[in-house]
Amino acid sequence: MNEQITGRTAAEIAGSVRELRERGVLPPGTLLPPVRELAALLGVNRNTTVAAYRQLAQAGIVVSRGRAGTMIIEHDAVAQEGYAANTVLRDIGTGNPDPSLIPDPSAVLAGVVGRPVLYGEPVIDPALEAWAREWIAPDLAASDFRITVTSGAVDAVERLLAQALMRDDAVALEDPCFLASIHTVRLGGYRAVPVPVDDEGMTVNGLREALDAGVRAIISTPRAQNPTGASLSPTRAAALRELLAQHPYVLIIEDDHFSMLSEQRYESLIGPGHQRFALLRSVSKFLGPDMCLAIAATDPETAERLSMRLSPGTTWVSHLLQRLALGMLTDEDVRARIRAAGAHYAERNRVFAGRLREQGIDAEYTDGMNLWVRFPKPARTVREQLMRRGWLARTGDEFLLDDNADPSHHLRLTVHDLSDDDAEQLVADIAVAVR
Repeated sequence: MNEQITGRTAAEIAGSVRELRERGVLPPGTLLPPVRELAALLGVNRNTTVAAYRQLAQAGIVVSRGRAGTMIIEHDAVAQEGYAANTVLRDIGTGNPDPSLIPDPSAVLAGVVGRPVLYGEPVIDPALEAWAREWIAPDLAASDFRITVTSGAVDAVERLLAQALMRDDAVALEDPCFLASIHTVRLGGYRAVPVPVDDEGMTVNGLREALDAGVRAIISTPRAQNPTGASLSPTRAAALRELLAQHPYVLIIEDDHFSMLSEQRYESLIGPGHQRFALLRSVSKFLGPDMCLAIAATDPETAERLSMRLSPGTTWVSHLLQRLALGMLTDEDVRARIRAAGAHYAERNRVFAGRLREQGIDAEYTDGMNLWVRFPKPARTVREQLMRRGWLARTGDEFLLDDNADPSHHLRLTVHDLSDDDAEQLVADIAVAVR
């Protein structure tokens, strides 16, 4: 295989790999040569092959497995959030908000159009920027921060990593982890370093080991962690900040995806002296996934780098969308609906967890859109039994960073939108599946 890859520039090498894949010479699952080995074979600088592999990763042709190498991507290499492609089984693993609880934007749409925005103008709507600063300032210890608007939190994470890291740089991820974060890190060609999560969030020892391993960025979910629902406790957050005070230039990315819906107080890893940080708050969970907008509060240098990637005429976020989001977020009726939605998710999940406990199944709702339920047997076995009864669940294995880890005993269940009758039936079917 090595002899078939050709090229002297990054573009030529990437093009050669692409052509070999299209011809079937490099089928999905094929491991590419290590960077140094390929560079020596082609007689080029190592940085040239690094750049080639980065181009291939950004094009979705390869995925980095860290020390396990770089592999031609398979279509199902990483699980995705959302509905599964199945029209027969009832999907209880979507992670979606309830559409009936998403506010209707039509009531505020007419008042937010305003004048057209032209090339060369600021990429952030001034009114949204001012409101966002007031929203975020109480939860951010840093006194000096800038506001940037991106097309959702996943877009922000991808841009933040790209402006700070090189291929093969290590990134600390929660384990188990949000699927989009796993996907973003792997496609970016970075090396994921798992940090265990318990009931109080990222563990101190786990993060210490990741920092000792040389991670240059950390992606954390301080509350309503997906998939576990865990939130940082004040004690744990303080211990993590104390640890991170020794690493002020490691980029901390906090994804507060459940912000306005959460029942938990916000606790942060970002200390007052930390130099590289980003606190992200998207609106997708309460204004809907189609409102592709996130607020990023970052240190000034990171904000400058982000702004270069969001220049007008390329990928800046529509000002119509920014104004619409602001109009909804400042509308009292919409805010009341968001609060009601948060209460609904919490109540439905708590009731379902209580029903499971009555059946002797370990279940406790903490926060977030889903339930993270532990079973006495491997989750794949429970999932197969539920499929025979008409349910499609998502196992914890999909959220683990280590492909060789022991089988997970957890299912992540999205049950807040089930009727009472459906919820009772699901509990009964789970009880049978476990027995």
